[in-house]
Amino acid sequence: MPQQAKTYCVFVSAAEPSADSHCAGLISALRQGGYDIDFVGVGGQKMASAGCELLATTASKAAMIHKAFTHIAHYYKLIRRIRRYLKSNNIDLVVVCDSPAFNFHIAKAAKRAGIKTLFYVAPQLWAWGGWRIRKLRKCCDKLCCILPFEQNWFAEKGLDAVFVGNPLLDELQPDLGAYRKEYAGFEPKNAKIALMPGSRDAEINSLWRPMQTIAGRLKQKYPAATFVTVAVDARREQTLKATQISNFQCEYTIGSISNTARTADFAIVASGSATLQVAAVGCPMVIMYQSSKILWHLLGRWLLKPKYLSLVNILADRELVPEFMPYFGSVEPIVQKCEQLLADSNSLAQISSELIELSTPLRLGSASKTVAQIVSEMLE
Repeated sequence: MPQQAKTYCVFVSAAEPSADSHCAGLISALRQGGYDIDFVGVGGQKMASAGCELLATTASKAAMIHKAFTHIAHYYKLIRRIRRYLKSNNIDLVVVCDSPAFNFHIAKAAKRAGIKTLFYVAPQLWAWGGWRIRKLRKCCDKLCCILPFEQNWFAEKGLDAVFVGNPLLDELQPDLGAYRKEYAGFEPKNAKIALMPGSRDAEINSLWRPMQTIAGRLKQKYPAATFVTVAVDARREQTLKATQISNFQCEYTIGSISNTARTADFAIVASGSATLQVAAVGCPMVIMYQSSKILWHLLGRWLLKPKYLSLVNILADRELVPEFMPYFGSVEPIVQKCEQLLADSNSLAQISSELIELSTPLRLGSASKTVAQIVSEMLE
């Protein structure tokens, strides 16, 4: 009788909504490729729908650093549970995605159990926490980078790193010209403005109301302007609706940041991966982020190394789009910058074109398919 092909088992760890999406895409790519793999891990509904057996749901608990302390006990128990699972089950590969504060523990447990480990989305040690590079070398067999400059940065420090493209842009059409915006004859009074407060509950709690305040100020100046926002899922859409300011009118969508930004003339975006999706469809933006003023002055301003803090400006190595990171209290400077940009159609057109060019190197085929090929090679 011919020998039956081995069924592999891959453990996948995702702790945030974006990682849940990335891993769901990876699982789907592996299944479409015909690989005989069972998936188990921790993540969210998208991973479960793609065919991963979840030991625990983690994506809904994602929080910013200064809000994460409330979840320490939960994650500590979960990490211990995963350690026991990896020791007592036949796992062929562990894939950890983003969230290094959590996933370093999972990768360490995998190495102790003698299991190969793939990091999907390199931790941003180039921005802060560079001292963790030694820890990463010890627990990472392969590092998948989603920003072009990261491959060389990590390779120089002894990591087996490869740039795989950015999974956030997998859904976009290959024709970049399809996303170029036309601002000839644009009138700010008719602007459609996207408000993107992020996917984490803590981001929504800190940014959604200020964004609505900014929108209200713009509405006073441009009465015909309209606003749209996007939520990662139905639960967060309800959170947005429940905290909507009285008399503020806004269209709500679920799912695609890129599609929402594509239909907008301008966007106000929480700093993070969403800025790359907005950039890829050529939507000019202002980036904002709110942090604890005390923590920022005690730690943040000393730990963060880059000249710019938003991914768009880091990649551009200049302030291509205005960033208010962090801002404390007053939204007046942000309102003024939005009005300044909306009044200058030539600048909007130029920024739109430059954002598309900036995002071009990130679109290296399909990141999900590229990482799926790496997974298959590591298994074989």
